[in-house]
Amino acid sequence: MNPKQITSAFLALLMATSAFAVPSVTPPRKSPEFTIADPSGKTTLLSSFKGRVVVMEFLFVKSAHCMRLATTLNKLSSELGSRGFQAVGIVFDPPNSSNTGAQLLPAVTDYFKLIYPLGYAAKEDVDSYLGRAGNEILNIPQVVVIDRAGMIRYTSGGRGGDPALEDENSLRNLILGLLKEMPPDSKKK
Repeated sequence: MNPKQITSAFLALLMATSAFAVPSVTPPRKSPEFTIADPSGKTTLLSSFKGRVVVMEFLFVKSAHCMRLATTLNKLSSELGSRGFQAVGIVFDPPNSSNTGAQLLPAVTDYFKLIYPLGYAAKEDVDSYLGRAGNEILNIPQVVVIDRAGMIRYTSGGRGGDPALEDENSLRNLILGLLKEMPPDSKKK
């Protein structure tokens, strides 16, 4: 094979494999209800944030990667909270773990000086919300972006998820775009 044929073969192979690497785009879907329990036992329904752009992070408290994203969400909450953005953190325990992340919530909130709600949920509730089957690999953190109308628009971590949701600039741009959309109550009929 000459160099031109090798280059052509390589480009053909690259194009064929990149088609499989592109995550599938899923249409927006209504967010199921989810109950967020804080350390004091108070519960908040996810639907109470309707009208705001919500970013939910499902996380493990002992994961440095999850804590980096929590810090990013804290920064974005400070910058964009007054414009209609709401971050929410949901701690759950890793599979086959006897440790309870719920016990660490106050320490995590204080240490990272989180200004957004951080709650706890059972792994089964998280799996149910995310639509995760028991045999799927659990990737954390998992991010769910919900628009003002309560529709899930983007996800990371699961099937077809978008890892760009864990990047501060990408996430900020996405949130800013969703904040420009009119809230459901203000649309003319």
